[in-house]
Amino acid sequence: MSRTALKAASDAHAERWKALVFIALAQLIVVLDATIVNIALPSAQQELGISDGDRQWVVTAYALAFGGLVLFGGRVADLWGRKRAFVIGLIGFAAASALGGAATTGTMMFGARALQGAFGALLAPAALSLLAVMFTDAKERAKAFGIYGAIAGGGSAVGFILGGALTEYLDWRWTFYVNIPFAIAAAAGAYFVIREPASSRNRSPLDIPGVVLSTLALTCLVYGFNYAESHGWGDSTTLSLLGGGVVLLLAFVITEARVKAPLLPLRVVTDRNRGGVYLSLALAVIAIFGTFLFLTYYLQVVKGYSPIMSGFCFLPMVAGMMIGSTQIGPRLMTRVPARFLMGAGYLVAASGMFLLAQMEIRSSYASTVLPALALLGLGMGMTFMPAMSLATAGVEPRDAGVASAMVNTSQQVGGAIGTALLNTIATSVTTSYVRDHIADAATNPQQQLVQLQGVVHGYSTAIWFAIGMLVIATLVVLSLVDVGRTDHEHAEDEAAVPLLAH
Repeated sequence: MSRTALKAASDAHAERWKALVFIALAQLIVVLDATIVNIALPSAQQELGISDGDRQWVVTAYALAFGGLVLFGGRVADLWGRKRAFVIGLIGFAAASALGGAATTGTMMFGARALQGAFGALLAPAALSLLAVMFTDAKERAKAFGIYGAIAGGGSAVGFILGGALTEYLDWRWTFYVNIPFAIAAAAGAYFVIREPASSRNRSPLDIPGVVLSTLALTCLVYGFNYAESHGWGDSTTLSLLGGGVVLLLAFVITEARVKAPLLPLRVVTDRNRGGVYLSLALAVIAIFGTFLFLTYYLQVVKGYSPIMSGFCFLPMVAGMMIGSTQIGPRLMTRVPARFLMGAGYLVAASGMFLLAQMEIRSSYASTVLPALALLGLGMGMTFMPAMSLATAGVEPRDAGVASAMVNTSQQVGGAIGTALLNTIATSVTTSYVRDHIADAATNPQQQLVQLQGVVHGYSTAIWFAIGMLVIATLVVLSLVDVGRTDHEHAEDEAAVPLLAH
């Protein structure tokens, strides 16, 4: 190993904890933006004259661009260098946020959201892969990924709070503008602090067929599941999008198995540990994203809470997430096999879901929702930290970006499926309930009560399906993830070898 390479590796190691601050800040921006705009949407819709049929594009445009481009973003990070991709992603995200805040038409906002998603697809895998190549010691890696996991998991709930506060006390445009100072601060800090060894880059030529096929496949799948939410699963367009996505995905796998420098080396996903993590994360996110949606509407529509009050109601989940990912997870990660830690986390989250499934119109927040959210956050906090670490453990540094991108792919596709699937279940159950009980309601107040009862019944039924997803996720990690305490530490050491061997 040359003296220059040794100095670069030493610099990267010395600055790793300072770098973590800016990486965590960038991750918070990306995660916040997935939810912060949701609460501001009614105000923005009214001011910009967006129709009810088009308002979904404020959310869908972001998800489509992020989900469709994230694999490409991970590969670009490997090729350009993660630091460069990270800084460019932050600057682009800030510019897209400025465009969204200044939007004068719905089309302008949709375009800004798509640009945010595109730059987020570059930023997010670069951030996670930087952690993968900078933290190689088992105990330090556990702490770093614990902090990262807490932000990745709790940021969505914080988005509801911040979005409600900004909309209520300032203006909906600040849900965009708030990203700009944070993004600039994170980009400046990263530029001066992060020292990424150039030897960890993957300089092989870009797999253009893989880029095209993966982008089209993920875009079709994400859009298909979003389309199903509003048009139904039997709609011809829904079936065409989902079917086309599956065909393109198969073509992508065949292509990746044959090309010399694949966009997604199949060794990244065929490893049983990483494959188990990706699959279980997708299943867990299916459960969580749908539940976020139900709880937001339950608190505001059924319980009559204001947007900012609804946001604060998610704080117990954030607290549970922080405890699970920064206290419990790091302490147990080097002592307990990863599959047991993750499996236990999924089951704790499922117990929180079980409490939510019992909610009724007159349920108390303190006795039902609060403990449910605390358990949900605690369980997912215990799970996210080892999941984020295992998703990149043992991969060659040149594959770190694409391995990190697969984590984001699991979350984006799982989120799209969860929102569409659980919302469809809830809506159909609500419709059946109201149809069966509305005849017994003679007065208008009684009819309104039946409507609310139907809504809550639909939510609780869908949450039972979410519980099932978490149980399946538990079975997946117990059967596929076979890294034990000693094996995991060995994997961490192996992850460091290719980085220091150049």
